[in-house]
Amino acid sequence: MTPAEAAVAAALAGLGPGAAAGVAVSGGGDSVALLDLAARAARSAGVDLRAVTLDHGLRPEAAREARLVARWARALGVAHTTLRWEERPPAGNLQAEARAARYRLIGSWARDGGLGAVLLAHTLDDVAETFLMRLGRRAGVEGLAAMAPDFRRDGMRWLRPLLGIERADLREHLRAVGQAWIEDPSNEDPRFGRARMRRLLPALAGAGIAAADLAEVARNLGAARAALAHHAAEAAALIVTEDRGDLILGRARYAAQPAETRRRILTWALRWISGVDHPARGAEIGRLDDALRAGRAATLGGVRLVTAGDGMARIGREPRAVAAAVSAPDRSWDGRWRLSGPPAPAGAVLRATGAAGLALCPGWRQLGLPRASQIAAPALWSAEGALLAAPLAGRGGPAGAEPWRISALGWGAEPVDGDWRIEARGDIPI
Repeated sequence: MTPAEAAVAAALAGLGPGAAAGVAVSGGGDSVALLDLAARAARSAGVDLRAVTLDHGLRPEAAREARLVARWARALGVAHTTLRWEERPPAGNLQAEARAARYRLIGSWARDGGLGAVLLAHTLDDVAETFLMRLGRRAGVEGLAAMAPDFRRDGMRWLRPLLGIERADLREHLRAVGQAWIEDPSNEDPRFGRARMRRLLPALAGAGIAAADLAEVARNLGAARAALAHHAAEAAALIVTEDRGDLILGRARYAAQPAETRRRILTWALRWISGVDHPARGAEIGRLDDALRAGRAATLGGVRLVTAGDGMARIGREPRAVAAAVSAPDRSWDGRWRLSGPPAPAGAVLRATGAAGLALCPGWRQLGLPRASQIAAPALWSAEGALLAAPLAGRGGPAGAEPWRISALGWGAEPVDGDWRIEARGDIPI
């Protein structure tokens, strides 16, 4: 059994017999090799394997290539689905949007199909190329660390069994089994950073720095990143407490932490409160860190920081950031709030309490939650615009009836899985 065969077999065996798994196949050599390897291993592991291709619509050949992948999958006895990205934005970072769409659409397909995981075909070469790209941006441990072999995103588990396998070995496997693949011309286009790094690797190898060496360094940095995240999670458990959707920090204990630990705590806090997947830039986090340690108020990315004379700081949602946020009562509001209690009336919605809603809750001052936090908290409103409940302001509903309650998805000792920062970047291939 070759290393590639062993790696894929181990990944599928880890899911257990009777499990179902997906494999994302673009048609390139890496993903077609993964499809072939997984199809063979799935039969032995008793895993129901299904293939999926996302047609981003970015190249005119994409639809034809998706049909070709479907034919290859059927020849291996694997069911295949083609997804299409229809909601492309008119402007912005198209590559980043396409990457996010890949995870979102494939993740939804996998969840709907009851799959336990989706396999991705990133290789050792991808790790080395990504390392070089980030090195050119002067990235720190967070950016230079290797991509994770097992992570969660968009409600799905994703596996990368080929991170220790070189691209050349996968091409050799395809030639041995007589399987064709598609060459994406963008892989050789020097306008793209990854293509430039790919051309650089042979020269580095000639100087004694092989792709495997770069990947090993990235894995070592990944271990360092995990250690830093573990320390930051332990510190956060001692320093940070949740108060009805806000986070309370002891400034002195926070300031005593190393800068990297403080940065991680703030990044976790920003993401949890705002629900935004992309972290703020390092300089912005630095300014918020300076304000917190100096006892100054500050705002960043829809999140506000206020400090008190008792040495505590409060981080919460900025009211204007949620002024237009609306959701159905049975859906999460602002990415983290959930309503519980009796069924909501037809047409009712969750939206911010706002100043007008708070004025209808005369007892809110006795509850100890600052006015700005109350205004930014969710409330239940009728279809006609009447306030039905503002649980955090002391109004749970009509007197004598079962009250509505509102709660935020819990802040835990390890609030972020540690992989989202890497996945959110624009330099891991689609």
